Amino acid sequence: MGSVHMLAISFGSWVLPSRLPFCEPQEGVKDSAENLGELLMGDRIENSPYRFKMYTNESEIFLCQTKPLSGEEYNILKKRIDEMYQVNLILDNLPAIRYTKKEGYFSRWTGYPVGIKVKDVYYVFNHLKFTVLAHKYEETNVARVMGTGDAAEMIPTVGNSGSDVPGYTVVGFEVIPCSFQHNAESVKNLKIYDKYPSLIKCDPSTVAMPIKEGETVAFTYEVSFVESDIKWPSRWDAYLKMEGAKVHWFSILNSLMVITFLAGIVLVIFLRTVRRDLTRYEELDKEAQAQMNEELSGWKLVVGDVFRAPTYPSLLCIMVGDGVQILGMAVVTILFAALGFMSPASRGTLLTGMIFFYLILGIAAGYVAVRLWRTIHCGNYKGWVSVSWKVACFFPVGGYLGGKAPHIEYPVRTNQIPREIPAQKYPSWLLVLGAGTLPFVSLVLTYMHLCVEDWKWWWKSFFASGSVAIYIFLYSVNYLIFDLKSLSGPVSATLYLGYSLFMVLAIMLVTGAVGFLSSFWFVHYLFSSVKLD
Repeated sequence: MGSVHMLAISFGSWVLPSRLPFCEPQEGVKDSAENLGELLMGDRIENSPYRFKMYTNESEIFLCQTKPLSGEEYNILKKRIDEMYQVNLILDNLPAIRYTKKEGYFSRWTGYPVGIKVKDVYYVFNHLKFTVLAHKYEETNVARVMGTGDAAEMIPTVGNSGSDVPGYTVVGFEVIPCSFQHNAESVKNLKIYDKYPSLIKCDPSTVAMPIKEGETVAFTYEVSFVESDIKWPSRWDAYLKMEGAKVHWFSILNSLMVITFLAGIVLVIFLRTVRRDLTRYEELDKEAQAQMNEELSGWKLVVGDVFRAPTYPSLLCIMVGDGVQILGMAVVTILFAALGFMSPASRGTLLTGMIFFYLILGIAAGYVAVRLWRTIHCGNYKGWVSVSWKVACFFPVGGYLGGKAPHIEYPVRTNQIPREIPAQKYPSWLLVLGAGTLPFVSLVLTYMHLCVEDWKWWWKSFFASGSVAIYIFLYSVNYLIFDLKSLSGPVSATLYLGYSLFMVLAIMLVTGAVGFLSSFWFVHYLFSSVKLD
């Protein structure tokens, strides 16, 4: 082919306090520019020594031979293998896919494990077999048109657009890790990218390179290009079909149907009960109603107290405003993601979008909080500036204080990815069901409190629905104890519980705000429908 396109591969890893004994590029390890979402997620993209030539197959490429493993390096490598750490590779913005076969079915995973332990012996995957799927393109200046991501800057465009040589776009990136026993003496004088002197047979079903303290490890790789019918817009389809990445549409639709059915039943029964009470009170004349007030008790008797200011009104306004802000952020983010505006090809876009929508919806949070503050104080705006400032700082400051200590105390080395996602990671239908029925639960409980002349409904309506966060936290603890057995040490558990508490706080604010606003509307509707004596 005319011009050769050089593609760069980057390691997808996290910030490291000390490096594993892997090969490094000749020019040294460099970090690539990342967006805000990637930085907050802890992602770090670094260059790697792997080098490809577009549509050029190469085999037995020597990369490097490490120095004799020190005791510290040997222990770190064993620990990372025990903890099932993964090495993630990126080619032209596509993560490497690894296929595994289990019970006759193939599963897709990103990255490959550092090594494996077999009968108390640790083996490292030191030979990588790459397969690059390339789609033929009509124009030879394809790199200028289609190149994106980290590799785009490394691909020179073809100057002669009239060449007959076809262009190619990378539409797939697969890797097979192998453990191959190298001869230390045969690679002693080899330099990077030299041809390995003997044939390397990559068999992923066997392991042959044990790691030992004081011994070296040689790394090699091979590359093969395969022409594919996959087109550029469809190259991310394989990633969307991975284990854990599938959208459970049937479960979602089933949950929505159950929510609609139950909510309809609760609403019909509830409205009929309330309307029956309203009709009975309105049909009674004054004498009969006075006699009834002496004999019976009910929600009408608290008409003078039901809108009395609750305790800690400022805190209630702040929490309701923050709940509206978080709920709006979640709804808008999901809507934009469903419409395809947040492509997985743009790493960190989802988190960046969430932060952007959260900041914009601070306007809604301030409006709801100040409006509720004014309602509680019968139209008096005094103190609204303090409420608006507090609603802007309450959730971010709480999240920062909760997440600062784990970030300082836990410098993550590489991506720790469980090999299998247990079935109990799927209680989503319970959460969706609860989110759809919580407003009605809050309405019923508020009505029951009013019927027993309990006018202090403000905070109770908030926590009636917000208490679902307790269930979620207990579920998180249960998952930590029984399913996340790969986490080692108290620091990892502290980090997990810290993020769980942050999530639980957000869920409590959202569900509490929804329940409170539903109850507030109901109380206003109820007492505005009766004639006062």
